[in-house]
Amino acid sequence: GNGGRRYSSKAETVWRPLSTQGARRHFPQNKNATKALRGRHTVSSVMTQRQQGPPASIVDRPLTKGRSEVSLSAFSFLFSEIVQYHRTRASSIRELEHKLEEAGQGVGARMLEVLSYREKGNRREIRLQGILQFINTNVWRCLFGKSADSLEIYNDDEYVLSDRSLLVNRFISVPKDLGDLNCAAFVAGVVKGVLEDAGFSAEVSAYYTVAEGQARPRTNILMKFAPEVLEREQRLGV
Repeated sequence: GNGGRRYSSKAETVWRPLSTQGARRHFPQNKNATKALRGRHTVSSVMTQRQQGPPASIVDRPLTKGRSEVSLSAFSFLFSEIVQYHRTRASSIRELEHKLEEAGQGVGARMLEVLSYREKGNRREIRLQGILQFINTNVWRCLFGKSADSLEIYNDDEYVLSDRSLLVNRFISVPKDLGDLNCAAFVAGVVKGVLEDAGFSAEVSAYYTVAEGQARPRTNILMKFAPEVLEREQRLGV
């Protein structure tokens, strides 16, 4: 009565569905049964749908390069909110810059991971000059769309990255009560996050220098490396 044939055996009774032709032959007047069999899903088609499953989520997709541009107004708004958030929780300019630096360190750690995968074939730099060039070119280009303006050495353990118009300071209007605030502390934190996760311990800070012929001062990122980093560099250079 349900459109199938019954096959009896000693072990069990098995019902098998009829084909469309079989339905016409056994139930010539039952058109509904024939239509139902025409639209039935076979086991193989159902299993195929289950194997395909829903589209992969964003965390399951490959880390391809993709688009690297974001809206400048959206970034400015978001960064402004970050500064305002930490300002209400800091009691001094130095504490506010320290909180911005901490916020940037997480970004730097993730930048090292994703750029090492995308652009370095999952290899990381082990030499000092290599990691400095990686920050100067790869990291800066991914964050700001260009390389840093200069990379200079002060002493054996001190290096300086310079940017004439750093994005985080371009649209910042510092109030009088925070006159010495340098929001590039966030970028210093990004650099520190890259260095620390790559195995190059360093103290990183941001400061201004007056540039001739420019309305805004130049932003410098000072990196002072730990003695063990220099000792390792000497051993590798032998």
